[in-house]
Amino acid sequence: MDPKFKAVVVWLVANGNAEKALEVLAKHYGVTVPKLKVGLPKGRKRNSVGTYDNRSKTIAVLDSDTLKQPFVILHEFYHHLRTNIRQEHKGTEKGADAFARDYIQAYNIAAKASGK
Repeated sequence: MDPKFKAVVVWLVANGNAEKALEVLAKHYGVTVPKLKVGLPKGRKRNSVGTYDNRSKTIAVLDSDTLKQPFVILHEFYHHLRTNIRQEHKGTEKGADAFARDYIQAYNIAAKASGK
């Protein structure tokens, strides 16, 4: 996959446009755009900063600051992606982490190459 695409997605999230990043990702992968909301559902672990609910197709984040955290948004999008493609959600934490890290690594390489 094009590293520039990944870098742009990370840049969008980091610059406060998580909704646009999710639209771009969904189009790229051919899935529906997940909803995005601030505030975790009741009963979530205290150390959680994000979650994905398959029933409502919603990524929920702890607070508005979390909307600018590429790792969280990409991690939860991976759950949306996997659920929509494979109809599975459980057992995907390592895959979600790797997906997010891959995008962030592409961004870091692009930023370093541009001198920023």
